[in-house]
Amino acid sequence: MRSYDFALALSTALYFASSSLALNIILNNDDGFATVNIREFYKSLRAAGHNAWIVAPVQNQSGRGGTLSFTDQAKLTSAGQYDSIPKGAPSFGHDPNDDHIWYYDGSPSACTLFALDYVVPQKWNGAKPDLLVSGPNFGNNAGPYLYTLSGTMGATYNAIERSIPAIAFSADGSDTRGYKEIVSKTKSGAPDPATILAQLCTNFVDQLDKYNNKQQLLPDGYGITINLPKITSLEDRTCLSPSYTETRMTGSAVVSKAVFDEKTGTFHSSNTVPEKGANTCINGECSLPSESTVLSKCQTSVTLFTIDYDAPIDNQKVSQKSHLIAPVVALANENLKTKQDPMKATTSNVTTTADAPLTSMTKTQNSGAEENLVTMNPFALLILAIGLVVLL
Repeated sequence: MRSYDFALALSTALYFASSSLALNIILNNDDGFATVNIREFYKSLRAAGHNAWIVAPVQNQSGRGGTLSFTDQAKLTSAGQYDSIPKGAPSFGHDPNDDHIWYYDGSPSACTLFALDYVVPQKWNGAKPDLLVSGPNFGNNAGPYLYTLSGTMGATYNAIERSIPAIAFSADGSDTRGYKEIVSKTKSGAPDPATILAQLCTNFVDQLDKYNNKQQLLPDGYGITINLPKITSLEDRTCLSPSYTETRMTGSAVVSKAVFDEKTGTFHSSNTVPEKGANTCINGECSLPSESTVLSKCQTSVTLFTIDYDAPIDNQKVSQKSHLIAPVVALANENLKTKQDPMKATTSNVTTTADAPLTSMTKTQNSGAEENLVTMNPFALLILAIGLVVLL
């Protein structure tokens, strides 16, 4: 366990008046631009002071991975999901009631490129995106197999490939719903799960923002994938405020296998957990818990990854001195503890690292953003953790 309690307590006590550093954020997903999760996340980010814009598929595009699919039709051949956009409308555009909510008739990866190459240059008045967030997805994306299959992940790593820091958020145990289906009165008395998920995701974004103090949020080529457990507010208060735990993709991760049904003469997929293969530890710290393991304990998994898919040579897998997200996880958990129920946090150990190779970085490898992430100097901690009080 790595403790930052003293630094956090000191920083929080010394700083009582600051607001979150506003970020320019693109929101994408694979479930569609009119679903409840992305709309609640959008509202939460805007309420936190961020310049957030939804740019996401007009229809459900789940399971598309990194597929790049642009429509060849200038107009929609069918109505947008939940009748949000009429048939015959342009194949791209914005919500009639909000010009910060955009849709495109294509895959999640295509929406990322549509955002970067059309919406941003045409509508952002010269501003540049600081971050792309994808999700929260309806269903978890734990493990390397779902990393390749998920449109949520595809939207994310397409941004990273264009030098935009990105985070994928996925949530277990929830059914896809439209944004008008928000539940105002739950059995538990707590907010709708989509609202709680939005608050949890915004909390992490805010702490990452504050920790970096106006610097690039992640080093080039790095991303974060976050899997949240099922939020139970529709039924009870069993799991309302899961704490954040650093994890790795491999270890107890599921993959699929083909199963033949003799009655129908067809095949279907089924989950299996390979002993090796997808669960072989190559990069990062092999002692970390897997994403799948922590989800079953009402904890949120936080995994750092890189889009450099080359295999490491032996001498690259040595020093583990650079822990890029451990301080952010600590700050996010600390902020959870300050919230009133249902956001009151449970305690958890904070471990370190992820599935990215975490070798020590030299000055020639580090940008100013990387140095802010890797070096925990007291001044940076002071400025970062200071903003926590504003959220109280």
